[in-house]
This record gives sequence, C-alpha cells and structure tokens, in this order.
Amino acid sequence: MAPLWPLVLVATSGILAIDTPHPRSSALHHLTKQLLQKYRKEVRPVHNWTQATTVYLDVFVRAVLDVDAQNQKLKTSVWYREVWDDEFLSWNSSMFDEIREISLPLSAVWAPDIIINEFVDIERSPDLPYVYVNSSGTIKHSKPIQLVSACSLDTYAFPFDIQNCSLTFNSILHTVEDVDLAFLRSREDITHDQKAFLNDSEWELLSVSSTYNILQSSAGNFAQIQFNVVIRRRPLVYVVNLLIPSIFLMLVDLGSFYLPPTCHARILFKSSVLVGYTVFRVNMSDEVPKSTVSTPLIGVFFTVCMAFLVLSLSKSILLVKFLHDEQCSRRQWTLLCLRGDTDEEGPRMDPWAQLAGVTEPPICQEHQAQPGTLREVWSQLQSISSYLQTQDQADRQEAGWLALLERFDRLLFQSYLVVLGFYTITLCSLWVLWSGS
Repeated sequence: MAPLWPLVLVATSGILAIDTPHPRSSALHHLTKQLLQKYRKEVRPVHNWTQATTVYLDVFVRAVLDVDAQNQKLKTSVWYREVWDDEFLSWNSSMFDEIREISLPLSAVWAPDIIINEFVDIERSPDLPYVYVNSSGTIKHSKPIQLVSACSLDTYAFPFDIQNCSLTFNSILHTVEDVDLAFLRSREDITHDQKAFLNDSEWELLSVSSTYNILQSSAGNFAQIQFNVVIRRRPLVYVVNLLIPSIFLMLVDLGSFYLPPTCHARILFKSSVLVGYTVFRVNMSDEVPKSTVSTPLIGVFFTVCMAFLVLSLSKSILLVKFLHDEQCSRRQWTLLCLRGDTDEEGPRMDPWAQLAGVTEPPICQEHQAQPGTLREVWSQLQSISSYLQTQDQADRQEAGWLALLERFDRLLFQSYLVVLGFYTITLCSLWVLWSGS
C-alpha cells in the first residue's frame, strides 16, 4: 500500500489545479499580450488612412510660478490632458473577465506629436510612462507640466498690470487631414474653470479663453488650438511699499517751493530730498520689474520728478551764487568810497576810477592835493552820487534777475503740481481698470 501514496497525491493535486479558477491577473496579462502582439506604434491607428485621427485637448492652469519681464518668459504649472481613439486597441470586455480599462506603456502605443509653440523649457516635469486604454479603443493621456513659455509681457501699468499669454498646441508633422484637434470640454467651462488654480501667489487667474483655427503654410494646413491665459498682479504690497512712499516723497519736495528762493536752507533741504530720492530709487529698482520692451509708469514719473528737483536745486544754487557776488561787489565799493584815497604817499583818487584802473588827470590831482578846499568836497560828492547811481542800477538789475528767477520757480512749481496730479489720476485710473477686469 505504501507505493500507492505518491500516485494518490499527484492525482489529488491535479484535480485541485483543474478546479482552481484562473486569477484576474492572467486575463489582464493575456489581454495586454493580445493587444500588443501585432501592434505597430509607427502607424497612425486607423483602418481607413483617409480618415483623420481627432485628438481632444484640455488644459488646467494650476499655478503661476514666475513672471520674468526682463527675458519675456512665463513659468506656469499646468495639467495637460489629451484623448484620442486607437482603432487597433479595442476588445470585447466579456471575453476578458469584464476588463473595460487597462494601462499600457506610452512608449508601446502610437501617440500624437503635439507640441506647444511658445515653450522655451520644461522644468522638473514628472514623466508619467503609462496611458489608460478602454475597451472601445479610447486612450487617455494626462501629465503635469512645469512650462516655461515665451510671452509678450507689458509692465507699463505696473503694479496694476494684466498679462495675456498664449499656449498654442499643434502637430509638428501631421496635417489636419491626418491629425485634427478638438476641445475635450466646452469653451465656457475652460474659460471660467479656476478650481485647480492655486490662488495664493502674487498673480491671480482671470480666465483661460480658447480658440481653434487652421494654420496654413507651405507644408500644408495644420490644426491649431490656442489657450489664452489671462492673469493679473495683486498690487497691494506694491501700493504700500512703493506708491504711497513715492507720493509722500514728492509732496515733501513740493513743500520745499514754499521756502524763500534766496534762503540757503532751501539748498540743504533740497539736497536732503535728492538723497532720499536716490536711496528710494535704489530700493525701488529691486521691486520694479525690468523690461526692455516697456518701462513702468511709476519709474517714468519718478524720473521726471527727480529732473524737476535737480532743476530747482540748480536754480537755487545759481541764485545764491549771484547774490553772493553782488554782496561782495557792494562791500568793495563801500570800502573804496569810505577810504577815498590810496596809500599815504600817493595822490587821492576817485574810488570808481581806482576800480576801473584809470588815473585821474593832473588837474583833478592838483585840486585833490589841496585839502579842505571846496573842490575836494565837490569831488567827494560826485563820487558819492556816482556810487549811489551805480548802486541803484545794480539794485534794479538784481530785482530784475530775482523776478525772472521767481517766475521760473513758480513755473517749476506749477509744472510739478501738474505732473503730480497727472501721476495720481493715472494711478487711480489704472486701479479702477484693474478692479473692473
């Protein structure tokens, strides 16, 4: 009886193996093997080659990572989806344990050659190597992309700027007769869908409009879908750190015009304001976006205000220099008039003649040589009269220059008021347009 035990065990194990059902993984393996056994990924998956393969596209904007105005680049995080039908990857689900959807390697199936025309670089995008295929042959491919794209960025209205950047999708080689494009969702849903957007950065998403068109070229007609991503900047931090301090600094500079034009303290005050302008300009350069295409309006106004400050400061310096020269000249005339003569051994001369470098004629010297005479008194009276006339002429000339400089100072003040008012109105208008967008 002992030799029969091995035969009984073998028979029992065979019966158990026959009665045990096949696991589901074997059906999945058998299905995958059958689908890819004679599959050619190099050929467009249609039975009728004249029929175009339609690729359905969809884009979700998740975040705006960086806006580089200097290099005209936009860095965004998007979720990209594309769906197409593969006529060679369909099966009857009832023959494979009701399997209606499987995942296949992307490298093993045909995929459309869709690119983004504006892309510059793709950074740290995870590579998802699989696609989903259902029993009807519909392939779904989704992947997240950190996309660096070229965009025409206009910073003129900073910090109330609104940017419109486009993402254009089209096939590289296949014309519209081979590969056509369509929207996976309706355009209204794409435009107003902001659920996936991370709304906690400097930029907020306004809309994502989309258009379909045919690109005509010498190589043929290509289907093209364009998504226009409209974003706007949140300006509150720049209003607090840039706009309000700049307006305060301009108002302080405007108040310096109420100081007397001949006051020396005005030069010191304006010099201090100029230093404040310079320091603020250096700090502002780190906050204001740098662009070779357009200059922010705040930078233009700030430069104009600095130009007015330099003009006003230069005018004050020239005025003080002019008054100083006049005072020195008067002091010299007064001293010469009081002295009325040269050295003790020399003849007495007219002070005006001394400054002119002209020696009096001998006749006048003879009369001046006689002290206590009426002619000497008359000569002194003539010198005083000439001095007073010249002083009166110099006073009238100085008053004329002062009036001219005062008019110029008033003109600078009025121009400064106009620029500051225009600056404030423009900023308020930009803010209203930003709020209404």
